[in-house]
Amino acid sequence: MMEVTFRRLQTHEDFEACVALQKATWGQQFQECVPPAILMVAQKVGGVTAGAFDPAGRLVGFVFGLTGVKESRLVHWSHMLAVVPELQGEGLGYRLKLFQRELLLDVGVEVIYWTYDPLVARNAHLNLNKLGVQVEEYVPNMYGDDTGSDLHRGIGMDRFVVAWHIADERVKRLLEGKGEEQAQGTDAPVVNTALDENGAAAPIERDLPRAPAVRVEIPSDITVIQQTSLDLAAKWRASTRRAFLYYQEKGYGVDSFYRDRQSGRCFYLLKIH
Repeated sequence: MMEVTFRRLQTHEDFEACVALQKATWGQQFQECVPPAILMVAQKVGGVTAGAFDPAGRLVGFVFGLTGVKESRLVHWSHMLAVVPELQGEGLGYRLKLFQRELLLDVGVEVIYWTYDPLVARNAHLNLNKLGVQVEEYVPNMYGDDTGSDLHRGIGMDRFVVAWHIADERVKRLLEGKGEEQAQGTDAPVVNTALDENGAAAPIERDLPRAPAVRVEIPSDITVIQQTSLDLAAKWRASTRRAFLYYQEKGYGVDSFYRDRQSGRCFYLLKIH
């Protein structure tokens, strides 16, 4: 693993490098880039703009967010995180979140909010299994129809809003490697897919049962599906959106996420609160 240094962004060169990494990640036509001035001034009022730097001083990852007040307590909204392509999958995003956590605990923040796409299995694993976030709500098309990024093309921008209780004992145990093992082999019904003639899971609309626990399946890699069949990707979005909204309204919450060790299929387990 490459040796990296974590620190707050400080110079104009740092902030310009952050904008360049945003464009490299979300595309040159991405309309939601955070400009250098906002990256800079956010830190003057408790926000975090922090980066990971390689031995040559190159910015290879960053995390950015704003600090504010919600229900009379200090909270943080983590708006962006990105890692250069050649280091993705190396745990750098996880380490950036840990660094962000340290900075915010020092100023008295105990809850960090952010969003992620429920269809992205690797992000579900990072957020739920490695960091220990709690899913607050499912929001359809949270950021609008078009940001100018190919990453968001064709399937809408539905998001989970999650809360990371960074001072919680459960989270501390998880970060220390003492968390509970991921659930496997549950018998809860799968509510949004069926196996096709080749034995592969296909998204469908079906009756949604009111069982004590249910499973919502997502693809193992939605990005590959977006690149090969936008129509199929849109069907995955439609089937999961329908299920998540229905069970959210009925009082269910996301209990866990797991990838089946034998089949490789990916599931959220939902239970009644």
